[in-house]
Amino acid sequence: MTSELTALLSSLVAADSVNPSLVPGGAGEHEIATVVEAWARHADLETERLEQTPGRPSVLVRASGTGGGRTLLLCGHSDTVNVEGMTDPHTPRVEGDRLYGRGAYDMKAGLAAALMAAREASRLGLTGDVVVAAVADEEHASLGVQEALRRVSADAAIVTEPTELELAVAHKGFVWSEIVVTGRAAHGSRPHLGVDAILKMGAVLDELEQLDRALARRTHALLGRASVHASLIEGGVELSSYPAHCKLGLERRTLPGETGERIEAELEWLLERCREADPEFEASHRTLLVREPFEIDQEHELVALVARAAAEVLAEPPTIGGASYWADAAFIAAAGIPTVLFGPGGDGAHAIEEWVSLPDTEAVARTLVGLATRFCA
Repeated sequence: MTSELTALLSSLVAADSVNPSLVPGGAGEHEIATVVEAWARHADLETERLEQTPGRPSVLVRASGTGGGRTLLLCGHSDTVNVEGMTDPHTPRVEGDRLYGRGAYDMKAGLAAALMAAREASRLGLTGDVVVAAVADEEHASLGVQEALRRVSADAAIVTEPTELELAVAHKGFVWSEIVVTGRAAHGSRPHLGVDAILKMGAVLDELEQLDRALARRTHALLGRASVHASLIEGGVELSSYPAHCKLGLERRTLPGETGERIEAELEWLLERCREADPEFEASHRTLLVREPFEIDQEHELVALVARAAAEVLAEPPTIGGASYWADAAFIAAAGIPTVLFGPGGDGAHAIEEWVSLPDTEAVARTLVGLATRFCA
């Protein structure tokens, strides 16, 4: 499997799939969708292209069983982040047991492993189906997985994000919010007329720092602490004027059990403390995006089946862990499909130098085949 898997991964890395919602003019997923379709058809697998959003295609690849068995969904995203500062980002380079290139680690290796597993499953005569969802736009708004879930039903799912061969049963969520502090514009020489919105934002930043310290005590056994950080700030129009507005963008990383509504209430409480301390303080907040955290019961059948399949490949049981990042697993689980994450090791997600372990990628593929043999038989 090694040479074929490397060739498939290389073809995926060679396809420019920079997310245009992140990088204006980015290539999007058209080229990589075409590569996936061509490979799948050559492997005698069924394909279906989904493109509700023009220029942002996802591909479903199905290894159909003989009928009557359970369906296993393998999900991987095909888009990547920017390539700024990289040299030949879409020229795959193999050095030893590593493959370098944009998206190799995050997460075209996981997608390649899923596709290879579907091909192998199609040759086993299983009763159930194995479906690979090569989804668009995970790095931005997850358009692809949401569209795929409207077309596919499954009894269990594996998201092959890079987990360093850990079996991840949870991941964090996040909430993006915006706070706007209102001041009063005036000429810089007339302080009695102006209210400096940027200085007023200082109280918000102080409160956010205190909130983050409090969140450090709110922890999850597999995911660590909750957190909040100030991400972007802007205000003012010129040096000679008091700024009438100051806008702060912030990110709150959430743990299972924390909701968007809870974070909204948290921010309102924070702003109320600022108002109590300063009668002139005026501010509002709004939620920009909510992505829920994910967790599956460690006693679930799927966790045991994946652990057993991985142990046969790795010669020892995988570590049960959690992912600090957000992933499409949350959408799949919210659709009522039991889900875990399992993927290869490597380094350089969103960084200038990115690589993935080829032995790990093969181990993931073999684990997925072993799982399908049990789950879909």
